[in-house]
Amino acid sequence: MMTMTQKILAKAAGLKSVKAGQLIEAKLDLLLANDITGPVAINEFNKIGVTDVFDKAKIVLVPDHFVPNKDIKSAENSKQLREFAKGQGVINYFEVGEMGIEHCLLPEKGLVYPGSVVIGADSHTCTYGAVGAFSTGVGSTDLACGMAVGSTWFKAPAAIKFVLKGEPPKWVSGKDIILHIIGMIGVDGALYKSMEFVGDGIKYLSMDDRFTISNMAIEAGGKNGIFEVDEICLSYLKDRVTNEFETFTADEDAVYDMVYEIDLSQLKPTVAFPHLPDNTKTIDEVGDVPIDQVIIGSCTNGRLEDLRVAYEIMRGKKVDNRLRVIIIPGTQQIYLDALKLGYIEEFIKAGAVVSTPTCGPCLGGYMGILAKGERALSTTNRNFVGRMGHTESEVYLCSPAVAAASALTGKITGPGLI
Repeated sequence: MMTMTQKILAKAAGLKSVKAGQLIEAKLDLLLANDITGPVAINEFNKIGVTDVFDKAKIVLVPDHFVPNKDIKSAENSKQLREFAKGQGVINYFEVGEMGIEHCLLPEKGLVYPGSVVIGADSHTCTYGAVGAFSTGVGSTDLACGMAVGSTWFKAPAAIKFVLKGEPPKWVSGKDIILHIIGMIGVDGALYKSMEFVGDGIKYLSMDDRFTISNMAIEAGGKNGIFEVDEICLSYLKDRVTNEFETFTADEDAVYDMVYEIDLSQLKPTVAFPHLPDNTKTIDEVGDVPIDQVIIGSCTNGRLEDLRVAYEIMRGKKVDNRLRVIIIPGTQQIYLDALKLGYIEEFIKAGAVVSTPTCGPCLGGYMGILAKGERALSTTNRNFVGRMGHTESEVYLCSPAVAAASALTGKITGPGLI
């Protein structure tokens, strides 16, 4: 009677079964920190009294939020991360030049895989459910303890089942699907629950779509998001993952708190208005909303497919001269692939700027801060008050297709209208 998540956690805990609400201690397959959360975890790790991390190959450190360093504080944080990685012999440390946005980089490097248990001191660690892993965000103190002993405590989550049916229309992507779901159930609709995605509609979703959907499970309050592993997923993993892995499917009699059926063929491009991801409108409900800035990137939508969609819409055109357009590839490899395919050249010709991989503007870090009264349309994952700058600025969330179309018109626009 177990869900996918419960089966993974039972195995990691060495138990035959677990049920919702049960406290367990689970072994960890991978632990992740970045240049903001890593230094806090390192400070706590140093207080524990152990001298070495439990496994040098299972710790991943990725400076990505404020890099290349924007100021002295970010430089000090990165230095601490760098020196800890060197001193501990951490194998998976990714320096500027080979790094990327962490949740784009780890799947690309084959570090996450089906059935694995992954924690990260970043709330969007739930991204890796796209490959059938149990992955979730934790606090830096929990991460420090995990780095010391290789296990951590969990309360096995209850689950919500999302049965995806039908084929999405053109321009409807994973971002539109997850915004639709969050708009439907609310930002606390899956609080501490596993969001489990199944159904025939999955075959129409690329891995990039699935990463986007899993990434934003936390925006509905979810403990994790997870997809059934299919041939599309296995093909993605084939030349990346060297670890042996086991795939899990839910039992037929698995218990779910709720079951939702979603006909993907009926969805439309969707935009989340300020100041919560559940404040959604379909593109035909948006109205006349002029914007000052467009962001295409982040751990949610900075992958090659996202850039391809933007390229298809922007190619041979010019961005509206009333706004700024900032495009940020998720990793160096994505940047290089986009360069070879001609995407980068077209973006620059169109009037956009293209950045080295960084989280940057998503969290109001740098590379696109908003002034008082400005509006940004962004492919990022949060639009809280002050998220991208001034507390009197506004952030609207959307897919790369809507972002690219809107970049050309200066207002929120559906891609079918370009």
